[in-house]
This record gives sequence, C-alpha cells and structure tokens, in this order.
Amino acid sequence: MTQFLIAKIDIYRFSIPMEPFTIATGTMDHAQNVFIRVHTDAGFYGVGECSAFPAIVGETQDTCLVMARQFAKLWIGKDALDIQGRLSQLHAFTAGNTTIKSAFDMALYDIAAKHAELPLYRFLGGEKRIIESDITIGIASPEIMAEKAVAFKQSGANILKVKLGKNAIEDVERVKQIREVAGSEMKIRIDANQGWSYDDAVYALKAMGKYDIEFCEQPMRTWYDDHLPALMQHSPIKIMADESVYNHHDARKQINSGSCHYINIKMAKSGGIFEAKQIHDLAAERGIACMMGGMLESRIALSSKLHFVYASSNVQFYDMDTCMLGHLQDPCIGGVTYDGYKLNIADTPGIGADADELFLEGCEKFIV
Repeated sequence: MTQFLIAKIDIYRFSIPMEPFTIATGTMDHAQNVFIRVHTDAGFYGVGECSAFPAIVGETQDTCLVMARQFAKLWIGKDALDIQGRLSQLHAFTAGNTTIKSAFDMALYDIAAKHAELPLYRFLGGEKRIIESDITIGIASPEIMAEKAVAFKQSGANILKVKLGKNAIEDVERVKQIREVAGSEMKIRIDANQGWSYDDAVYALKAMGKYDIEFCEQPMRTWYDDHLPALMQHSPIKIMADESVYNHHDARKQINSGSCHYINIKMAKSGGIFEAKQIHDLAAERGIACMMGGMLESRIALSSKLHFVYASSNVQFYDMDTCMLGHLQDPCIGGVTYDGYKLNIADTPGIGADADELFLEGCEKFIV
C-alpha cells in the first residue's frame, strides 16, 4: 500500500490587503488568511489556505497560526494519503478550530489528487459544469447600495447578494431601492449575518416578500435556532442556514426541526472538504439544496471550492465572489479564472493553484 510520509510543513501569515468590506458583524480591511504547504517524502507538496473571520467563526489569524504549528507537529512522519486518519488526529487533539483545520484538509486532498494525477474534481468523482457566482453588496446607505447594484448590473452580473442585518427598517428600504434599479431580471438574495431579532426578522422578511427575493441567509443569531421553525411559517422568503450549520450533525438537526430550506456550506465552518461532503450528501438525501460560500479566501482556496462544486451536484447556488470583493493583491498563481461572473479552472493535477513566491517573501513564515 502506497504511503507518502509527511516530511515538513511550511506555514505562512497570508495577509491580503483589501478595500474595507462591511457586514452586520463588522468591517474587514484585510483578509486574515493562513497558507500552508505540506511536504511529502515523495518530493511534492500539497497546498492549503484558510481565511479567519473572527466575528463569525471565532478564530483569528493568530489563533490559526498557533494551532497550525500544533497540528503540523502531529502530522510529521505520518501518511498524507490517509486523509480520514490525519483529520481524526486533529479532531482528537482539539474541538472546533474548523478554519485552520480546513487548510490542512485542503492540502491532503491536493496531495491525493496529485498522486492520482487527476484534477481534484475528477479525483472526487465530479465533472465540470457552468458555475456562475453572485456578487455581494456590503452594507451602506440604501442609495450607495443601489448605486453598487447598478454598477454590477452594467458589468454583467445576473445575481446580487445583499448584506443586511443592522437595522430592519433600513434593510427593507435597501432592498426596495436595489430591486428598483436592478429590474425584475436580476436575482436578489439577502444575508442578514445573524443581525436581526426574531421580531425584526418577521417584519423584514414579510416586508421584503414583494421584492422577489430568492432566499435569506441566517436571519438570526444561532442561539435563536429554536425560533426558526416559527419564522419559516411566517416568512414569504425561503431561509438558508449558514452559521447554524457547521457540520453534518448541525445539518441533520436543522433539517429535522424544519428550520431551513437551504444550507450554505463553507470550508471555514466545516473544517474542509471531508466534512463538507458529509453535509452535502445528507442534505441531498433530504432534498435540501446547498450553496458554496466562503470567507475572504484568495483564488487558492477558491480553486479547491470550485473542484468541490464540480463534484457536488446538490450545490446549486454559488457565492464564490470573494476574490472580486476588493482584494488589492492576488497572491495566487494558476487556479480559478473568471469569465465575467463564471468560474473555470484548468485540468492540472490536484487543486491546480499555488502561492506566488514573490508574495510569500513578504509573509511571516514558520517551518515544522
């Protein structure tokens, strides 16, 4: 049986400057990412990237860097092709920390697909299809958000994702003005990022029902999950679970309690591809369509997500615009390309993306 032993792991503080971007939980002015390379004794490595979003997942770039060094120590000398075994080590070592776990998961899948000499989506049993991302409008005044909608429409966008959740009354006005300028053809989906109370959610969703909204992501804080079945009864707009679903156990509970129509899968929540597939498969069995979402990853992690989407037929919505949301540098070579808002990737082995060496020269580095 072939084994690729892990020889060393390089860990980088992978900070990407970006234009300030505001959602209900706060404003980000740079992507707090971590990049790793897991080197094997076979002479090649796998890459992984994660994006810390502390207000949502509870991890910072610094906590990810600390845990990455701990994880790396566990893996030295172990078989990189035993994906489940390696991930079980991480889960036995610490609960949570799904963001940094996702980078290690991604690197293992990159190694496995490279060993099989297949692009990752084919290694996962998938095939290419047309993937068109939405484009996100961050929270601002209704007028500014409407101006953004016009600009995106003129650039060829067909699907808008509108961030809400700071003030329910103003949120209704935001959506009203965006729908007026977007016209009836553009799809509009909204994301409250846990910003509303139950009463606010009932008010806002009822008031927005006439604006043809595709769905609303995560209207309330997760501690109000027990109110979701009632909200589902009142809302004319379908509900998508985001922060309420980290793993397939969360998904099972949300589905069984009648708390969502859809589920948003993010690698930073699930801990990577292995658990994301379990969420996807469970949701597919229950007729609950999924979305591929993300934090503020570069095109490196985005590439792994596109491969996953190609191999996951129940992922029917695509929120894969993070690299278009104001990253001021592109640290990736190879990887995903955009044709307008459609995503493509070359058929190279593995994930097909890596970090630019010039960018890495400016990053703090740790070697285990």
